[in-house]
Amino acid sequence: MAVITLVDDDENIVESVKLALESHGHTVRAYHDGAAGLAGLESDPPDLAILDVKMPRMDGMEVLRKLRQTSSLPVIMLTSKDEEIDEILGFNLGADDYMTKPFSQRLLIERIKAILRRAGVDAGDADTSDAAGKSLKRGKLAMDPARHESTWDGKPVRLTVTEFLLLQALAQRPGFVKSRDNLMDAAYDDQVYVDDRTIDSHIKRMRKKFRAVDPEFDAIETLYGVGYRYRE
Repeated sequence: MAVITLVDDDENIVESVKLALESHGHTVRAYHDGAAGLAGLESDPPDLAILDVKMPRMDGMEVLRKLRQTSSLPVIMLTSKDEEIDEILGFNLGADDYMTKPFSQRLLIERIKAILRRAGVDAGDADTSDAAGKSLKRGKLAMDPARHESTWDGKPVRLTVTEFLLLQALAQRPGFVKSRDNLMDAAYDDQVYVDDRTIDSHIKRMRKKFRAVDPEFDAIETLYGVGYRYRE
């Protein structure tokens, strides 16, 4: 199955989540502070990481920020606070999903399954559709789903799993508007609910990445109150 790194300073949560994940066949590497977790993530990358927000030595947001400088591996954030600012910040830093403590272990496992499926891990039929597995080129944009690689005018742009799926959904049909609901369906499992600001945060971060290699990037167009579309 998948290798999952769990970083949380609450030993009870670590043990209970570790047992639940191992019962589903996953291998779990556990760390109890952010600095140790980041070192483990960098030295031996897993298939997915689960990061608590509040931790000693280095908090989860800082771990995510540093991780995103070199890696696009899927990340789920955990927090004990039910505050919008944490969620928005987490998505802006590149989190793939977000859960508030206390949480249902069943729901966490469902969300892990959904993200792994989207990432092509532990899912033999993940790329069975032509649209999912076929390379795509739209103007300066090139995407290779099999390698999870995207480039703009020949320059690599590192995208998270969620960002990649959102961009792929938009670029498959240039000029056609995709509502936020359409994009949620493309990037998230139907058992996982996310709200509009989650999609907006992913799009905002994606634009920032492309503008880092091309300040004139404007291929993702916002139609206020409607959704987004890709234009060549």
